[in-house]
Amino acid sequence: MRFEGPRFDGKVAVVTGAAQGIGEAYARALAAEGAAVVVADVKEAEGTVVAKSIEAAGGTAMFVRCDVSSLESAHVMADAVAKAYGGIDLLVNNAAIYGDMVFDLLISVDWDYYRRFMSVNMDGALVVTRAVYPHMQRRGGGAVVNQSSTAAYLYSGFYGLAKAGVNSLTQQLAHELGGVGIRVNAIAPGPTDTAATRAQVGEMAAELVKGLAIKRMGQPEDMVGACLYLLSDEASWVTGQILAVDGGQVFRS
Repeated sequence: MRFEGPRFDGKVAVVTGAAQGIGEAYARALAAEGAAVVVADVKEAEGTVVAKSIEAAGGTAMFVRCDVSSLESAHVMADAVAKAYGGIDLLVNNAAIYGDMVFDLLISVDWDYYRRFMSVNMDGALVVTRAVYPHMQRRGGGAVVNQSSTAAYLYSGFYGLAKAGVNSLTQQLAHELGGVGIRVNAIAPGPTDTAATRAQVGEMAAELVKGLAIKRMGQPEDMVGACLYLLSDEASWVTGQILAVDGGQVFRS
């Protein structure tokens, strides 16, 4: 399919966790394709820099603080976006606790930490979707992309548990929201070279690469094509799917 202009002209896109890493790459790519982009993050300084940088490059963007674990914060964000841009069409639920994640076992991790972690990494996608979907419905529909991980299919403790939950959430929401014209899919990145991954993996990166079919770490830009596709009209009959973008790390039949 050929396009006469940017794919997302006239669309409003919210990207959570867009102050850095893969979320930032998504935000920049959506703006380059014509969307008005909302950088939604708890990191105000970094998020503001990203939004201003997008505008300096000729795009349309704004920063709105959002704690994805708080339904109140998510509603405040969604209402602010609707007031500024007239509505919401697209949502990328990317925010997560990852770069400074504590390593521990499910049977021993501090319970309060576990609850906070899951409130962001699993519940956050539901919290923000609940706040945003009425605005999408008023626009006649929209699309949501959740950020999963190949960790959902591997032994990876409570991080993998959260991402497995995101996969199930994606499938459930696809059925709940399909009737109002909202599609819900997910991307499951494999090992990706971001500051957060470098902080977590360190020298183990070389070992991770050995297990991939394509012998390199992923880059944030490797995720962009999948995200734009799933948000676009090209994927108008695609919903409830989890697309692995992982260099061949996992095999599912």
